[in-house]
Amino acid sequence: MKPIILGQGRHTYELVSGWGRLPSGVHYGYTHGVCEDRSGCIYIHNQSPHAMMVFDPDGQFVSSWGEEYESGAHGLQLNREDGEEFLYLALTSQNRCVKTTLDGEVVWEVGCPMDSGVYKEPGEFVPTNIAIAPNGDFYVADGYGLSYIHQYNAKVEYLRTWGGKGSAPGKMNCPHGIFVDTRGAQPVLVVADRANVRLQYFDLEGKHLGFVTDELRFPCHFDILEGDLLIPDLYGRVTIFDRNNKLVAHLGDNPGVEKQEGYPNLPHADRVPGKFISPHAAIWDREGNLYVVEWVSDGRVTKLRRTS
Repeated sequence: MKPIILGQGRHTYELVSGWGRLPSGVHYGYTHGVCEDRSGCIYIHNQSPHAMMVFDPDGQFVSSWGEEYESGAHGLQLNREDGEEFLYLALTSQNRCVKTTLDGEVVWEVGCPMDSGVYKEPGEFVPTNIAIAPNGDFYVADGYGLSYIHQYNAKVEYLRTWGGKGSAPGKMNCPHGIFVDTRGAQPVLVVADRANVRLQYFDLEGKHLGFVTDELRFPCHFDILEGDLLIPDLYGRVTIFDRNNKLVAHLGDNPGVEKQEGYPNLPHADRVPGKFISPHAAIWDREGNLYVVEWVSDGRVTKLRRTS
C-alpha cells in the first residue's frame, strides 16, 4: 500500500497505520488530551472507564487508570518539576482540576475559584485546559464556563482572574486551550480563543498583548517544537505556525467536515485516513513525530511519523 504523506518541507509526515491498538475489552471514549513523558510513553486522556491510557512509543498498551475521571476527562498537560513529572488534568463536567503523578496519585485538587468574585455557583466553572509557567504558577482556562482565565501560584494559592465573555481585547469566547509560549525573549500566555476564531496573547499577569487571526478555523490547544507552534483546529485540520506565527502547513485538511450529518461522530466508512475530523489536542514527541487525538465518541488517535 502506498504510504499516506502529509505536509511538506521540514514538516513532512507519514501516517502510521494502526498505532495504539487497545486490548480486548478496553475502548476509548471521546479522546481529548495527549502528552509524552521522558521515557517516550504517550498518555491519552479520554472519556471512558480507562480515562488515562498509557502506550509505549511503538503503540503497545502499557496501562490505564482514572475511572473516576471518565465523565470529565478533557485537558491534559505534563510538567517536569525538580526532576519529577506530573500531569495536570482539566475535568470539564466535574468542575475541577487535578494534579497527579504519572500513575494517578493525586497531588492536589482545585475547584471553582469563588474568590474571583465572578461565579454565583461552582457549577458555572467548566475548565478546559491548564498551562504551567516556568516559576510554577499555573493558569486555568474556563473554556466551557464563563470564559475567564484564573492564575494560581505553585503553592496552589489563588492570585488573579481576567477575561470574561466577549470579543474585545482581553475578552474571550471559549478560551479552550492555554499554553506558555517560550519562543520569545520572555514567556507569554497564548490562548486558543476558539469561538472568536483567534489566538490571544497575554503576559504572565494577564495584560493583553495581541491577536493572531489568520489561517485559523476553530483552534483548540497548542504544542511547541523548534520554534514552531502546533494548533489542532477542531474543524478538520492541524495547523503549524512558525516562530512569527505565520503559516507553515495545514495537515490533514478536511474542509466542511463539521457540516456533515452527525459530526463529529461520522461512520467509520466516512473516516478517511490522513483526513482529520475533529482534532482536539496534538503534540510533537521528542523525535518530532506528531500525535493527534480527536473529539469523536469512540476515540480517534493518529500518529504521524516525521520524515523530514
